[in-house]
Amino acid sequence: MANGESRSRASESARNSKRSSKTTFNDALGTRRAWIEAVSSKIAAVRGMNDLLPAQAQVWETFEACAVRVLRGYGYVQIRTPILEPTALFRRGLGEVTDIVEREMYSFVDSLNGEALTLRPENTAGVVRAVIEHSLLYDGPCRLWYMGPMFRHERPQRGRYRQFYQLGAEAFGFPGPDVECEQILMLKRLWHELGLPAVRLELNTLGQPPERARHRTDLIRYLEGHHDQLDESARRRVHSNPLRILDTKNPSMQELVAAAPRLLDYLGEASLAHFEDLQQLLRSAGVDFRVNPRLVRGLDYYNLTVFEWVTDRLGAQGTICGGGRYDGLVELLGGKPAPACGFSIGIDRVIELMRDNASGASDPLCQVYVLHQGAGTYEIALQAAERLRDCGLRVILHCGEGSLKSQMKRADASGARFGVIVGEQEAAQSTAAIKDLRFTGATSADGDTGRQRAVPLEQLAPTLAREFAQLAG
Repeated sequence: MANGESRSRASESARNSKRSSKTTFNDALGTRRAWIEAVSSKIAAVRGMNDLLPAQAQVWETFEACAVRVLRGYGYVQIRTPILEPTALFRRGLGEVTDIVEREMYSFVDSLNGEALTLRPENTAGVVRAVIEHSLLYDGPCRLWYMGPMFRHERPQRGRYRQFYQLGAEAFGFPGPDVECEQILMLKRLWHELGLPAVRLELNTLGQPPERARHRTDLIRYLEGHHDQLDESARRRVHSNPLRILDTKNPSMQELVAAAPRLLDYLGEASLAHFEDLQQLLRSAGVDFRVNPRLVRGLDYYNLTVFEWVTDRLGAQGTICGGGRYDGLVELLGGKPAPACGFSIGIDRVIELMRDNASGASDPLCQVYVLHQGAGTYEIALQAAERLRDCGLRVILHCGEGSLKSQMKRADASGARFGVIVGEQEAAQSTAAIKDLRFTGATSADGDTGRQRAVPLEQLAPTLAREFAQLAG
């Protein structure tokens, strides 16, 4: 009996061992499969942070070139600040109770030194920090512009991304409405040169802090008396940021905010005069605008003038540019008091408008495609391509092997106007063949009506330069 039990236990132990081995093998196999799937699966971009692809980049380049040209025309010079800034900069500069600081910043603690850092959600505070740190106002007023990515932790939607791009301008040391008018005129010129339709200017004034404080007291009292008519967002802001409630887009609250105390009724003579002077300057410059008493902007540092450029073509995200005056920010961030005003453009939204209006079209990336075939022809084609580039032409030189037919397909797909062919016959005669890839039957600059013709290599660059000059007409 004992031997039988012993054999039974041994048999059961063997079966358990086999099951255990099989389980271990299956676990290992499953782990390996999971590892293979993990390393072979595609990794996508972070949601709300988009790649800028070559076809899209051309429109961005058009915007950037136009914007830089306009900014330089008004005497603004570029400044570049870090993407990472101390978190304290934004908490102090933007306000503790703003939406950005409360829930939209990408913040973390540096594991190396324990420093609290934040990916910049906007760049005015960073520019002011740089102005103070490097004493840029030592020699008097200055005009600066910047461009680059910003970051906000929010739900992505059309025209609203976690990584987005802004172009902004800041003017320091100018206390009057004249510089505000200058910036608005600069923006009007930019919209015109970009060919943007139906962009409207809205203005308001926030007065000075003591005036806003008196208005705030009465506004809170009014909102508390209508607490049951407020939505959840408004109830949260009643005591922390009541001005933002006036800018609500909730249809059910429009009558309520329309009857709320108006900030304009609390302003003193100086604030009203500043606002009236700006309006008069804009009228004299032929700028159309609308005074919007509910325009408040979302950051605490603004005083006096605020403005927005808006459109109906982007749905809920219709503001493409916003700005105003922030005379207290330099002192708030540790500098000597200095008046300042500026704006920022939502580049992503402007690009959408440009695409919708087909105003972002630009020249082809390639103007000339150089082909070659045969022994020793690549070296000749290489030198020819360099001489064409010396003339300022955009040139792609075919790399690798391939028949002339296959090279010609690539040349056509490149968007180039002309193909330059260097074969063994052309190499022997020190010539190159020019082929008009977009031939429409028109006569060339040299009077040649054919689609393809031979020219001496030394005349290739000037010949094509003349062709493009004629096409530019």
